[in-house]
Amino acid sequence: MTTKKFEASFEMAESAETLFPLFSAEGEKLWVPDWDYVGVTGGTELYEDYVFMTENHDFATTNAIWLVKRFEPKKHFVQFYKVEPEDKIAVVSVRCKEMSARRTLVTVGYDYIALSDKGRDFINDHGQGDYEAFIGQWKLLLQQYFNS
Repeated sequence: MTTKKFEASFEMAESAETLFPLFSAEGEKLWVPDWDYVGVTGGTELYEDYVFMTENHDFATTNAIWLVKRFEPKKHFVQFYKVEPEDKIAVVSVRCKEMSARRTLVTVGYDYIALSDKGRDFINDHGQGDYEAFIGQWKLLLQQYFNS
């Protein structure tokens, strides 16, 4: 089995209370270009076992099924299974740690598991630098959202 884990962090000049809701299916519509989703289990609020689907967008290579694995809003933590059926599974974790009233450390982890040759190729071809550039785009897009 081919697996790989990545983690990267960035700081934002916003409170965790303000940032954390943006890391949901509905919240990402506000700051990720072309992000949209279809709720499978209904509603727009996250909860454990909530299921939604996304189509191709700037940050995905294939369509994906997302399942909320853990949802701890008081701790500003969410974890998803992102399943790309012909490709790979990622366990995606997002934690917002408030450093001060207007400063938050956002830590994002992706634990990849290959399901096919395509998934193995992706995992083998991507290193920490690629991942940090990917998460750097999150910070840039969030900064643009808050500055608009």
